[in-house]
Order: sequence, then structure tokens, then C-alpha cells
Amino acid sequence: MSPHRAWFVAAVAFVTIIGAAAFRSLPGLLIDPLHADFGWSRGTIGAAVSINLALYGLTAPFAAALMDRFGIRRVVAAALGIIALGSGLTVWMTAAWQLMLCWGLLVGLGTGSMALAFAATVTNRWFTERRGLVTGILTAASASGQLIFLPLLSWIIETYDWRPAAVTVSLAALTVVPFVWLLLRDHPADVGLKPYGATEFVPKPPPVQGAARRTVQVLLSAVRTGPFWLLAGTFAICGASTNGLIQTHFVPAAHDHGMPITAAASLLAVVGVFDVVGTIASGWFTDRHDPRRLLAVYYALRGVSLLFLPMLLAPSVHPPMIFFIVFYGLDWVATVPPTVALCREHYGDDSAIVFGWVLASHQVGAALVAFLGGLARDIFGAYDVVWYASGALCAAAALMALVIRRRPVGGLVAA
Repeated sequence: MSPHRAWFVAAVAFVTIIGAAAFRSLPGLLIDPLHADFGWSRGTIGAAVSINLALYGLTAPFAAALMDRFGIRRVVAAALGIIALGSGLTVWMTAAWQLMLCWGLLVGLGTGSMALAFAATVTNRWFTERRGLVTGILTAASASGQLIFLPLLSWIIETYDWRPAAVTVSLAALTVVPFVWLLLRDHPADVGLKPYGATEFVPKPPPVQGAARRTVQVLLSAVRTGPFWLLAGTFAICGASTNGLIQTHFVPAAHDHGMPITAAASLLAVVGVFDVVGTIASGWFTDRHDPRRLLAVYYALRGVSLLFLPMLLAPSVHPPMIFFIVFYGLDWVATVPPTVALCREHYGDDSAIVFGWVLASHQVGAALVAFLGGLARDIFGAYDVVWYASGALCAAAALMALVIRRRPVGGLVAA
């Protein structure tokens, strides 16, 4: 008996999400080469990265609406084309505003169109059973893809230059397009199938009109409640301490201490491996424990680890650094399952859209620290103050998680 077509669609989505995340991993490796080639400050380069991260998050809530209107395949194929264009054009750039346009605007919009909203749309349409498993796998792909390609891209940069690395990203995006167009389908009904695990045939719904308007309406309703601001605030700190901080600034910070770029990038790849384990384990814990307490523990431990990081950076990799990397990998996206669970508890049928906006806050937090981290490095000549400040933010997130109230019977929690 051949596998259900849904698993092939999920496999294509998995590869696409890994690629989309990998396309966003290059900027952290470009900070030192661009500084050396053009003399741009790290704050200026960090500003381009921050635009990329912010647009990745802000595009996500509308990506599902675009897929409902125009179809998954068209949106994803167009997004890959935008990524290829943005990455390819960086080869000819001569001014910082061109970096912000190409890598900030174009690649940010492209990758944002293939964020977790894409994973949720594929899962909801193609699966009735195993939704949790598929969602977990695709979530892990999003986090791991940002990191596992770092050693390859750093090797290209060290061996050749940063331009071949940018061309590699562009060609990789174009390579995925035929697979998306040939193998990805918008709905099981397109190929005459029932969703995986469904007992009845589900007709394809007509294109949704006004989906973007509903996305905004849900936001306007959610911002009037207290839990939304607490969830958005904690998740903004999550983004600040992962994508914005470690993903963007760990490699140049380690290089400041004499560690080769390839070695530092390889450590981030290890983070990408262990975050798969951490995500699955966190989902298991979320089913059995209060998600508020889980978030408090995750953020508190993350904050403590950041306070120790300045003492661990050295020219070579040693056991305490490996311990930090493994721990940070386990904690990297462990915050996602309890955050989704709290969104579901407070916002019911609108929880997916609310989580999309909470995810946007995650990326805004990441964008701010990507910029401020580079600016702090320019001002102080080192990253130490960035690690300490981020550790303090994580402590604040732990306290915020504990004060999220349970939803009262019969309505939303008021602000």
C-alpha cells in the first residue's frame, strides 16, 4: 500500500521550510565580511538584518490569507522567486541601502511568506490525524533550517568570498521552485483524495475573500485583552534571545575572541540539531503541565545561561561551551508549544491567527536586538553588555509568564 499523498506534500513543505529558514541564516555570517569589504558599521548591517527579521514576522499573519486567496503553490513559488532575486542582487550592491532593500525587504518578504503559517495551512488542509506530529516536525524544520546550513555557508565565505555564498542561496531558492510546482497541491480535493485520516471526502473551499481583513480584526480584538500583551511580550523576548541575539551575533562575537568562523557556525548547527529534541519534549511536557510554569522555567534557565556566556567565549571549543550550545539548542523553540497552548486556551477558534501576531512580536523583538546588538558592539567594542542585558530580559519574561491568568469561564481575560 503506497503512502498517502499528504505525506509527500508534508515532505515538500518540510524541505521548503528548511530552505526558507536557511536563507535567513546567512546575514549573521556577513557581518564581518561586509564590514571588511565596505567599511559599514555593524549597526548598519544589523539594521538590514533587523528589517529582514521584522518582515519575516509581520508577513506571517497575512501569508495564510494569501494562500486562502491564491493557493499554497502560487504563493510559495512566488516567495522563492523573490528570495532568489533579493539574494542574487546583493552581489552587485555598493551601498548599505541596497543591502537593506535586497536582504532586508525582498528576502524578508519571501521568507515571511513561508513561515509557520505555511506549516499550519498545509497541516490543516491535508491531515485530520497526526496533526500534532506533522506540526511539530514542520516547526522543528523552521528552527533547524536557520542553523544547519551555517557550516556550509561559512566554509564558502572563508574559502571563496561572501558573494558566492549569496549566489548559493539564490540558486537554492530557484532549485526548490520546480519541486513546489510539481509536487505541492493546494488541497487533497485537487487530486481526488480525502485528507489523511479523514472518513469523508472534503471538497475544496472557494477562495476566501476578506481573509486579510479578518486577520486585522482578530488583532484588534486580541489587543484589548491582557494575555495577548503578556504572550506577545514574552515571545518578543524569545525572539530577541534566539534569532536576534545568538543567530545573528554569536558568530561575530566568537570571532572577536579568536574562534574561527567555521567553528562558531558549526556550534550553531549543533543548536539546530538539539532544538528538534527540545521542541518534541516541550510538546510532551505541555500536554501534562501548566504551560505558564513551563514558560517561566524555559526563560529563567535561558537567562542564566546568557549570563555565563561571556566567560565561555574563547579561541577554541571547550566542554563548557559545548554544554551551553546543547542547552541552548534544547531551549531554542521549546517556548512554542506552551505559547500555542495558551493562545488556544484564551482565543479558541481565532488562536491560529492570534499566534501569527504573537509570532510577529517574536520577530520584532529579534529585529530590535539584531540592530541594537550590532550598535552596542560598535559603541563598547565588545558584546558583553548585550549578553547581560538579554539575560535580564529573559528573567523579565519568566515573571511575565507566571502572571498570565487562566481564562475565566465564559469569555476572554480582560486587560
